[in-house]
Amino acid sequence: MKNVLIILLSILVLSCSSDDSNSEMTNVVSTLIAKDNLYGNGVEGITEQNLIISNQTTWNDLITQMNSVNNVSDNFTETDIDFSEHTIIAVFDEIKGNGGHNLELNIMSNSENIIVNVTDLAPEGNATTVITQPFHIVKIQNSDLPIIFE
Repeated sequence: MKNVLIILLSILVLSCSSDDSNSEMTNVVSTLIAKDNLYGNGVEGITEQNLIISNQTTWNDLITQMNSVNNVSDNFTETDIDFSEHTIIAVFDEIKGNGGHNLELNIMSNSENIIVNVTDLAPEGNATTVITQPFHIVKIQNSDLPIIFE
């Protein structure tokens, strides 16, 4: 009986992990700045990419580039960002041959990383034949944790 108790305790101790990579995931609060499409057929020169923007110059450059064909920033919820408090996450999809596509972001964190899960949602049924490039832009509180896109 004593040996069975020792074996059970050993199994219990060995099955517990102190690995931080298994730490609990929590939602990261984000504020939507824009979720839309570019309609310039790629003339804006923005490739499929994930951006982390932490300064006003880079943010202004992106807005200028996005506005090069259509003034899309008119629909942003805000353009004046306090970069001492916030970081911008901007995700651009590839150019699509039809409308109805959009991107969803799910932002979580653990003790080691901020993880941005990007989901490309395709249209169901008939879609317009306009050429689009979906994008999704949010701001989050500044953090020392690295940001990883999945």
